[in-house]
Amino acid sequence: MIKLLAVDMDGTCLDSRSRMTDGTLSALRRAVSAGITVVPATGRNMGCIPHRLAAGTIDGPVLSYRGRHDDAAKNRDLFRYVISSNGAVVTDIREKKSVFRAMIPRDEVISLLEACREIRLGNAAHICHRYLMEGRLLTMAGRFIYGRDAAGVYCVRDIQEAVEKSRHEVEELQFYFLSGKAKEEFRSVMACHPELNAAYTGIYAEVYSEHASKGKALAALGGYLGITREEIACIGDGENDLSMFDAAGVKIAMGNAVPALKERADHVTAPNDRRGAAEAIEKILDQQ
Repeated sequence: MIKLLAVDMDGTCLDSRSRMTDGTLSALRRAVSAGITVVPATGRNMGCIPHRLAAGTIDGPVLSYRGRHDDAAKNRDLFRYVISSNGAVVTDIREKKSVFRAMIPRDEVISLLEACREIRLGNAAHICHRYLMEGRLLTMAGRFIYGRDAAGVYCVRDIQEAVEKSRHEVEELQFYFLSGKAKEEFRSVMACHPELNAAYTGIYAEVYSEHASKGKALAALGGYLGITREEIACIGDGENDLSMFDAAGVKIAMGNAVPALKERADHVTAPNDRRGAAEAIEKILDQQ
């Protein structure tokens, strides 16, 4: 009997054009109606949660209920907990508090940023549920990519300066590769920071604390709610979703998932452009 369902966003609940379809929303609502706690589990910061799910805007360290869209009003009861920034934070948006936190130590952030100064990178950081991007060009690109989901995107002149001046801890760092050799140069730097985790795509890397992962966050939330591993299901597609498989009794990979995820999955559903997430949720409901 599944009591908690963790769902990745990009590449899973969102299609290749970063849209959440009516079919996926409908399946999520049916899961909630069946008594399942639905939890978005994303590499995004809280301010960039898909707008069709967002129940409000960011105000301080937690979500504040101030509806922006019709969908937001409809979906206020769709979820209560959010795993964001690759598991650095689990937020109870109803109580406006953190259930789990695993921040990057400030000195490690500064050390890594200084070590990357000579590499052609676009720098960004998740701080206090906001997505800080370095420079206007990168910020414009971020707002273009996230579109209506970009409420939490802010431009800063220098990420290191922003970190040093902020009174808040860092949830996650992101580094965009601006040259052909930047990725390998960045990997070399990361080899000297074993206390940090990194998840790579072709164009950027997400860096977070060694104590943070979607899986650790999911396990912590399950413990907080008194839900066992066997009562947890998860759906994902990327490298950063692998850790959730350690915390879930039912593991589902998208048809567009990386090979390592498919190898460990209990089920492989259709790709995200062919209603794979909705299909997976329906399978879970059929087996309840």
